[in-house]
Amino acid sequence: MAADTQILNLDAIRTAPVSREPYSFFLASGALKPEKIAQLREEFPNITKPGFLTVDDVEVKGAFQQLINELEGPTLTALLSEKFGIDLSPYPRLTTIRKISQAKDGRPHTDGPSKVMTLLVYMNDDWDDGGAGRLRVLRGPENFDDMVLEVPPTMGTLFAFLRADNSWHGHPPFAGERRVVQVAWVKDEAELERKKKRNSLAKLFKGIFGR
Repeated sequence: MAADTQILNLDAIRTAPVSREPYSFFLASGALKPEKIAQLREEFPNITKPGFLTVDDVEVKGAFQQLINELEGPTLTALLSEKFGIDLSPYPRLTTIRKISQAKDGRPHTDGPSKVMTLLVYMNDDWDDGGAGRLRVLRGPENFDDMVLEVPPTMGTLFAFLRADNSWHGHPPFAGERRVVQVAWVKDEAELERKKKRNSLAKLFKGIFGR
């Protein structure tokens, strides 16, 4: 894998160990190159509404645009395919961005069966809210304390997992700024378009009715 990246630290991703219990996932720290952090912080999209927005719904530029290009590019897909032992190259990708979380967000869920893999890149400078807003790898849907791993949503933390019927995850309630970029590899183009349409409708309703 000779291709280099300007924003992603591929070595941090490559060397992160993959866990297989209770499902396949890995956690990498330092996944963003340190010299790019200030620019990424400055160029994070100015989102004022809660929820995930697609990259088509926000203004992306500069280093942040380069980050999106690398997250959606073949080099990362090849690396993730190697780590998880599944060829992700046939699957289209949906990239969404969240800046504002609501207290109702983060309930335990597995992701829908249309998703193959999900990757999250967190972009918050620090996190002092205890467990609130920290994604957890869960053994089931009933109890946030029945967890295998807690993910700090701090700058450069990258978490990725293969979707499964038991890929339970979520975070204790948090309301406020919580910056994250999510990339989902989905099963086909029809599912990709359906998800984009659903996101656009959600954005429209939020614009009409507010929070």
